[in-house]
Amino acid sequence: MPELRKDPILGRWIIIARERSKRPTDFPVDTSVTGGGFCPLCPENEKTTPNEVLVYGREPHQPANSSGWKLRVVPNKYPALVIEGELDKQGEGLYDRMNGIGAHEVVIESPNHADQFAFLPHEQMMLTFRAFQERIRDLSHDDRFVYVMVFKNNGKAAGASLEHTHSQLVALPVMPRMLAAELEGSKSYYTYKDRCVFCDIIRQEIQQNIRLVCENERFVTLAPFAPRTPFEMWILPKKHNSSYVSQNEASLADLTRIFSETLRRLDACIPGIPYNFVLHTQPLQSGALDHYHWHFEIVPKLTNIAGFEWGTGFYINPMPPEDACRYLRQVEL
Repeated sequence: MPELRKDPILGRWIIIARERSKRPTDFPVDTSVTGGGFCPLCPENEKTTPNEVLVYGREPHQPANSSGWKLRVVPNKYPALVIEGELDKQGEGLYDRMNGIGAHEVVIESPNHADQFAFLPHEQMMLTFRAFQERIRDLSHDDRFVYVMVFKNNGKAAGASLEHTHSQLVALPVMPRMLAAELEGSKSYYTYKDRCVFCDIIRQEIQQNIRLVCENERFVTLAPFAPRTPFEMWILPKKHNSSYVSQNEASLADLTRIFSETLRRLDACIPGIPYNFVLHTQPLQSGALDHYHWHFEIVPKLTNIAGFEWGTGFYINPMPPEDACRYLRQVEL
């Protein structure tokens, strides 16, 4: 029998359609490559991208925008928002409008075209998480921006337009609706119980150990109780903190270890799986929040969003998270 599960933070309802339940091998995966031919993200092609805003690994004597780097961050050549100009907020009767001001950047996670993010060496992957911190910190100095969205599209089906491993940051002048709802839901829970809902989720999942995928000293990976898609996972710090930017080097090292293990487990279940991951953290100028808990959400692209989902806001997930967790835990790495 299908089951309705309510997300305890957003109040969003998920349909677990058990009668459609599948094994990992039953999910078709589009492993065709994106792009092909010339790659603007590869070494020796630096002049084809906008000038870098951050670089790691290049020798000091080498010029900017040259090869020899381990990671680069460059403005997106085709940005969703532009950094030049003013917001110019206006009203038009009952409508509001503003200019599309923001920043859109690409994090090139490795100089090697064939690298896959899940299998990057520890030190190389850690550079990506450090770059996220540095760019959020820098963009927070612009008072036009209220939030920086960090995300990765991995695979053609997940929206990646280039095969070369990369992620993106978009600085926004408004709060994303999803984050606003998450902040509101967690604040409501805190007001009622005087506890962080994420901390309560972590404690319960560790205790029950039925949706806990893996953990280390500082982090847990869990399958959320009401997942939108098969194999959705959240990576959360065990200790309460609302700010990703505030993490120290030891924390980033543990984050890298659990992220690598999590993605390798996912790929072992479904090789070549397309997925998105998104960083959820506090707004730029909010300060520390007792009710909120920063985390990453990993959402595989295994099901289609169609008319029912758009019309109701319900997601239909053919795999209970307990089953997904069992598959993820039993694979050998």
